[in-house]
Amino acid sequence: MRAVQGDEWEKVKELRIAALRDPAAPVAFLETLDQAEARPDEFWQDRAEGASHGRSARQFVAEAPDGQWVGSLTVLVEESGTTDFFERVVERTQGHVVGVFVRTEHRGAGVADALFTTALDWAWSLEGPTLERVRLFVHEDNPRAGAFYRRFGFRASGQVVPLAGAAAGDQGAKELEYVIARP
Repeated sequence: MRAVQGDEWEKVKELRIAALRDPAAPVAFLETLDQAEARPDEFWQDRAEGASHGRSARQFVAEAPDGQWVGSLTVLVEESGTTDFFERVVERTQGHVVGVFVRTEHRGAGVADALFTTALDWAWSLEGPTLERVRLFVHEDNPRAGAFYRRFGFRASGQVVPLAGAAAGDQGAKELEYVIARP
């Protein structure tokens, strides 16, 4: 488990495309395969660079012994007083987990647990100001993901938001917020 490096944009792109090809993608991601494949290389270069250092975002990957990336997740830092993805004012400084994916053949082997442990260790290590909690959103029709997050220690906050982004074609669908408090 490690953070991506700024020059690893091709692997960032390849893993995201693989994630969007997964059968669960429509209820797991707010982007379509067509959208991701249409993005220019500069987008992927900026994404990798932005998630490789600093405080605002960090992408973590699980790397197999042969160098293949088998899983990933990203933590975005939402500072108090800023506006979040849902265009609401953030009331507390917090982390926001997005883009969770583990390749099918590596599921059930502890990869997701290790990714979350690594990501949360990083989130809790941040100073000035510290993160009070980490949150994520789960599509209401994605019970497998919800069960994993609960097992890992996340709890439903009761916050429900309408589905946004590319998957919003499913009118009326909702995303459920799950949170884990700073230990």
